[in-house]
Amino acid sequence: MLPEPPSAGAAADRVHATLDAVFGTVAEVRDASARLLRDVRDAGRAPASADLAALRPVLLPRLGPLVCGLGFIAAPRLLADAAWYLEWWQTGPAGPSRLLRDLNPESSALYDYTAWDWFTGPEGGAEKTVCGPYVDYLCSDEYVLTLSAPVRVGGEFAGVAAADVFARTFEHEIVPVLREIPAPAFVVNAPGRVMASNTATWPPGAVYRGRPGHTAHPCGDLSLTLITAA
Repeated sequence: MLPEPPSAGAAADRVHATLDAVFGTVAEVRDASARLLRDVRDAGRAPASADLAALRPVLLPRLGPLVCGLGFIAAPRLLADAAWYLEWWQTGPAGPSRLLRDLNPESSALYDYTAWDWFTGPEGGAEKTVCGPYVDYLCSDEYVLTLSAPVRVGGEFAGVAAADVFARTFEHEIVPVLREIPAPAFVVNAPGRVMASNTATWPPGAVYRGRPGHTAHPCGDLSLTLITAA
């Protein structure tokens, strides 16, 4: 086994702490969404899109330097008046704004969010999903990471709570500790996509499939790994 470079443990801890804080925000949205949907059903009716406006006092104050987008994305046919729907807010120069997209299932321009990893992961049972970095053409047109968790009501999947983090913001938090490692080091998500790095050999967005002489360090309970080279 290769020796662990100095500061590798500290870097893995920083990755975990940074994204665990975001997952804490996601959990608050998850719980508020589930509670809202449960209350509506207990009132004897199906939830509607207007009901989700009650989430805004939860969403808007939690947007800030780290979380640039936040919201609840409904499972198809969850709502009585909309086959597809998302209550999504994001930061902007003029303050928070709601994302509006074509969610008409008959439209050729339908924003089919059910195909994205941040949706399929929670739908498949993952409690914490990290997707990216990827260019978010449909929201911010920037490189982002999306963190998501399932929303369940009565044991049934009702949708996804999620948060976006600009990739540059994540790198700003992580790269300083990576630079303290006296060897090439980078962070990858479960599919092997590089999220942050201290070397031009492995830039963010590159795909890592394993290399001889490289060691993997888990980042707590997240599906992320710190890779260091000998």
